[in-house]
Amino acid sequence: MKKFYHFLLLLAALAFLTQAALAQTSGALTGLVVDDKGAPLSYGTVALLKASDASLLTGTAIDLEGKFTLKAPAPGKYLLRISAMGFANQDLAPFEVTGAGFSKDFGKTALKQDSKVLKEVTINNLRPAVDVQADKMVVSVEGTAMAAGNTAYDVLTKSPGVWVDQDGNIQLNGKQGVKLMIDGKLTYLNGKQLQTMLQGMPADNLKNLEIIANPSSKFDAEGTAGIININLKKNTMTGLNGSVYGGYQNNTKSGANGGLNLNLKQGKWSSFATVDVAQRPKKRTFTMNRIYNQEGENSYLTSSGKEEGTTFAPSARFGTDYDLNKNHSLGASVNLAHSRTNAGVNTNSTIVDPKEEGAIFNQTTTHNRGRFNSISFNAHYTGKLDTLGTTLSGDIDVARISDTSPSDYLNNRTFDYKPNTETDFFETVNPTSYQIYSAKADYARSFPSIKGKLELGAKVSYVESDNQIDFFAKEGSQRVPDANRPGDHFIYDENIYAGYTNFNATLNSRFTLQAGLRAEYTDSKGNSIPNQRVTPRSYLDWFPSVFVQQKVSDNYTIGYNYSRRIFRPRYSNLNPFRFYIDANTYAEGNPYLRPEYTNSFQVTQTFRKNYNLIIGYAHTKDDISEVPTFYPEENKMIFQQSNVESETVNATLVAPVTVSSKWNMNNNFTVAHQIYNTLVDGKTLRNAQTMLMAQISNNILLPRNFKLEVNGSYRGKGVFNVYTTKPAGWVDVAVKRSFLKEQLEVNLALTDIFRTQVMKGTSTVNGSSNMIDMYHHGQSVRLNLRYRFNKGEKFEMKRRNGSLDEVNRASGN
Repeated sequence: MKKFYHFLLLLAALAFLTQAALAQTSGALTGLVVDDKGAPLSYGTVALLKASDASLLTGTAIDLEGKFTLKAPAPGKYLLRISAMGFANQDLAPFEVTGAGFSKDFGKTALKQDSKVLKEVTINNLRPAVDVQADKMVVSVEGTAMAAGNTAYDVLTKSPGVWVDQDGNIQLNGKQGVKLMIDGKLTYLNGKQLQTMLQGMPADNLKNLEIIANPSSKFDAEGTAGIININLKKNTMTGLNGSVYGGYQNNTKSGANGGLNLNLKQGKWSSFATVDVAQRPKKRTFTMNRIYNQEGENSYLTSSGKEEGTTFAPSARFGTDYDLNKNHSLGASVNLAHSRTNAGVNTNSTIVDPKEEGAIFNQTTTHNRGRFNSISFNAHYTGKLDTLGTTLSGDIDVARISDTSPSDYLNNRTFDYKPNTETDFFETVNPTSYQIYSAKADYARSFPSIKGKLELGAKVSYVESDNQIDFFAKEGSQRVPDANRPGDHFIYDENIYAGYTNFNATLNSRFTLQAGLRAEYTDSKGNSIPNQRVTPRSYLDWFPSVFVQQKVSDNYTIGYNYSRRIFRPRYSNLNPFRFYIDANTYAEGNPYLRPEYTNSFQVTQTFRKNYNLIIGYAHTKDDISEVPTFYPEENKMIFQQSNVESETVNATLVAPVTVSSKWNMNNNFTVAHQIYNTLVDGKTLRNAQTMLMAQISNNILLPRNFKLEVNGSYRGKGVFNVYTTKPAGWVDVAVKRSFLKEQLEVNLALTDIFRTQVMKGTSTVNGSSNMIDMYHHGQSVRLNLRYRFNKGEKFEMKRRNGSLDEVNRASGN
């Protein structure tokens, strides 16, 4: 903890250095451009004209936040002209530059929509579902009919290039090692825990998803396949406003959800509160077949089962910002999440072993009682230090996460060659907790003379993961420690110290450059208490990133980028303990796992500002992947994470098509060639496959203001380490309509209407095979209603992204 508090000195030092850096500044013309609804415009130009004859002197582009900065000209009289496609040009009042160092902030300028485009308002209602930008792909969620009644997990699994397996592990463009962020903060949870959290988060609260395959050095280096950032909705109204919603779903089991969102803007205070609650049905059916090979003889295991239950998931978010003045603000927020799952799993399996006289039958009943709790606190400062766009910001985050998942296991084993029955009953209690502390500071300064920007930052984090598992048996009605199954206690501590620099500039009219370097020092210690095994590690890594944007013509641009990234082992995967899954399956940790490192290259071509072709290559050293080990003598399988080598080559085409003024189609196609080389028993096992993924989204305006969405997705045959996955696809349909002057919104959705979102896969190692077929019953009907109320005007809220970046690894992504 002493290391963490040392970072407070770093914050103070950075603030001091920042003020010193401001000693010399030149004058600048700045402002903010918004549309007629108060939302910042992320495109357009600002031209500097002579006041006398309106001749053009220079100009600049409006950035993604709607802001502009121009270097102040020589003394004289001038005016600014603001232009944006679809809006009428607006000239600001003439002004006079009186001398060197002159600066002027023009404040907020609202553009009015051009009357010519008002006739095409239906096109605006059908905005693209996917927007490819220079450094990321943005998937719109807010306002779509598919968002109503779904969860953040549903949206994530159906995003372009994204695949989530049955354990909650995320792949992007055929590559594993994705880190998930929410409002800029990593979530620190393992695969199943992350899946639980996202399934408790309503998609109605999401604004969009940012898919960043090659992040810059400003981001944490964690995540070899890139980062997916979920942005939550932000308030844009003064006064009091909000919404209340409720919904119902059925996938042969019923569920319901509801919530309330409130926002209040008064004077210098901006506050929000969101409360959501859901009870969602949980249903899964599966079959599994295994072949164990031992010295040329095969034994066989076949099993089938189903899981049914419910998950109760309330959550809440509260936050406030206070404007000290127009350039400085302080804020704080609290996020609370709880999930309670009660589910039963019934499995029937048959074992045919040539060493036995006949077949063996297992009937296993498992009762899972998951309890997940999370509370996180963020305090932040944002300061604008001059009119050139120099900023200083700081975040401090604290999080507590607990996950207790007690389970009861009852297995009845019978034999077709003898009459007796063997019964095995035990209970597991597996409390896991995480304490997370994180702080960061970011400084940015613009250089208008070269159209450049310098960014500097530092971050420190401390994480303690405490994992314990105990086994209990029953003696009569009493629960006693199970003498045949010893428990385990594993504590993992980790400190990461990071610093970065990032610089971008416009080199000329055709090229822009962004280059950065990040350094991260990791100091960790894993302690297996029963085994008295302590594994300390310390290492320093450097992570460069380069982005070059080339404008070939007005209708053709090319972006080139490179980055190096890391994926550290999940905390739970370092625990050398054997975890019980079922009567024939275990999972075991590996304390000797090494971090994986990936070098990624990507070329993005944009045609006519709408069509994008993205080609990428990634090579991963020490890829952390699951490898199954077969034990034929026991008819058991053990899953353990190991380090392997992998390569991925991928190409993605994003091609939106406007079929008519009332029909917009978004098409995304990805082809990925995956190669895995895994060392098994001294031999290298190579697994390679070319995979196709496609997603087609249709947005159609129907008569009487109905809006129809039809989405189809397909994922072809692919590989993941020693596993091969079979093709799968699904189709979703939703209808949406607004009433009462668009205050009341009604959505009806049918998901996986052909019941084809089935997960199938196989693996073969040393002649032994494992085949699985699983369906999570995604076929459902959902009905949702939302009522919005407001009293006030538009404004721009300063909702902050915190610095929690490590929560993901407690979860596993």
